[in-house]
Amino acid sequence: MATVPASGVTLLEALPQPTSGDARQATRQSYVGSFTELTVDVYGVSDLQRDILTDGEGKFSFPLVGTLEGAGKSPTQLAAEIEDRLRGRFVRDPQVTVNFKATSAATHLLSQAVTVDGQVQRPGQYPLVGRATLMRAVSLAGGLTELAKRDEVLVFRKVDNRQYVGIYNLEAIRRGNYADPEIFPNDVVIVGDSPQRRLFEDIIKAATLLSTPLIVLTNLTNNN
Repeated sequence: MATVPASGVTLLEALPQPTSGDARQATRQSYVGSFTELTVDVYGVSDLQRDILTDGEGKFSFPLVGTLEGAGKSPTQLAAEIEDRLRGRFVRDPQVTVNFKATSAATHLLSQAVTVDGQVQRPGQYPLVGRATLMRAVSLAGGLTELAKRDEVLVFRKVDNRQYVGIYNLEAIRRGNYADPEIFPNDVVIVGDSPQRRLFEDIIKAATLLSTPLIVLTNLTNNN
């Protein structure tokens, strides 16, 4: 561990894993993902009661509404979106409920999300079920944009009420220079240039991310 003078940060050897206490404190929100079983009910309209299975990208179709992007959204968010699309044109005052089917509810209650932002195709929140890595998280968000700055990717993580930031080079990971780091629920991944990245610009310039990631303990606030 080393402290960088006048920078407000401490450099570490590795990004720590969340503790059981962090897991208990995390918001226990369930999110829709790939091949998720849902029940959708529009109150008072029997023809609009459906069992739904999302596709491999978390999308599904619903009568009169069309295709919805379900991945990374909660059932409550999806219900509000369906109501907005039905309101006025098809149903005067729609009341929609969306729930996980009982057969898959237990799995999704354990599913929490990673936030992926910056220069990716589909920024947003994506559910994590099982083990996931940084490269996998970027893939969930549709991969990088054409102009993505892939050599400085930030991972924000809070452990024991302390804010940590890991700064990685995706090309170095692809080459096998160092391991693809594991990603945990409630992590925030930011790809490319951003206000958050510029906070660490002086430290990044002095680092060689091709051979090792840069891990920082900081008191700075992450507003994502």
